[in-house]
Amino acid sequence: MTTTGRRKYAPRLPRDERREQLLDAALGVLADCQLQELSIEAVAAKAGVGKPVVYTAFRSRAELVAALLQREHARALAQVSEAMPDDLTRLGPTGAYGAAVSAFLEAVMENPTRWRLVLTVPDTAPREYRNSLREARSTVMARTEQLAVAAAALRPPLATLDPALLAHTMLSFAEMLGRLAISDPDGYPRARLERYANAVMTLLSG
Repeated sequence: MTTTGRRKYAPRLPRDERREQLLDAALGVLADCQLQELSIEAVAAKAGVGKPVVYTAFRSRAELVAALLQREHARALAQVSEAMPDDLTRLGPTGAYGAAVSAFLEAVMENPTRWRLVLTVPDTAPREYRNSLREARSTVMARTEQLAVAAAALRPPLATLDPALLAHTMLSFAEMLGRLAISDPDGYPRARLERYANAVMTLLSG
């Protein structure tokens, strides 16, 4: 008498839980590949489910990718908002910027895959995602410019600088540090990047 092997079925989960599980799996797959290489097969394998289970949560690969990008962008934006200072008087402009950069780099290095999707936008990313990134960056830029104006009031040397251009410099500089932390974490460890950020801000503020 022969025994027929039975197919393993994934435990039933509520749809929202299944979607989160699959998005976590997709993010895990992207740790080792580019967005254009992400496949339903790889996500299913990472999650330990069959392809049909993925299609019960997402109608297509495009829908899964869009949901993943939207989730990770929202989480990244929340981390940026948390890292940005509300008050410059306690630490001063240099200390506040250094603390913000430190918090930002910590977030980047804790989840480099998420931040690779935000800081190095893939060519294959949907147009809607690119637009949402631009809109979010504009919001962050406006807040950064407000901080630049506040910093100038506290540090007279900064008052000689155009606040809008100073805001662009500060934000672009932080993004550059984040990209280095993602692309070459051994060559540019967090401590090295933080020291440089503090040194540059000290020079700017006199």
